[in-house]
Amino acid sequence: MRHFEVSFIVDPVLSGDEVQSTAKAYCDMLSAEGAKIVHIDEMGLRQLAYPLNKRNTGLYYCVEFATESPTMIAKVELAMKRDDRILRFLTVKLDKYGIKYNEDKRAGKIGRKNRKEKPVEVVSRPAAAVPPPPPPPPPVVVPEIAASEEE
Repeated sequence: MRHFEVSFIVDPVLSGDEVQSTAKAYCDMLSAEGAKIVHIDEMGLRQLAYPLNKRNTGLYYCVEFATESPTMIAKVELAMKRDDRILRFLTVKLDKYGIKYNEDKRAGKIGRKNRKEKPVEVVSRPAAAVPPPPPPPPPVVVPEIAASEEE
């Protein structure tokens, strides 16, 4: 079986139900054409690099699927082109490295790691003794000026 991945951006103006139904419609279309859905990744609302149809954000979806007949991809792409709810889409054929990468990513081996807080060892050192500030310099008295001030 050949593995593919289709990523698409849904218009963020739609309600939550419409967005879900749009994504489900394309997953159902892929299943009806004989594709086996491997994984659906809803990446959520993201900022676009540049405006598309006067929109600055979009809801990202990524569907990984396997199929025997790649001719059905043209039907899905045509449906996405005609749908106003889809801002952009991209279909990619995955090679063995892409398949392995996606499997590892789903397993949690790749991507953001959950950092467990490690106990921080507190090393106690004696506080460094701060030297006292130097005493202020004594006032400078010039005898000529002092004598003229007294007069």
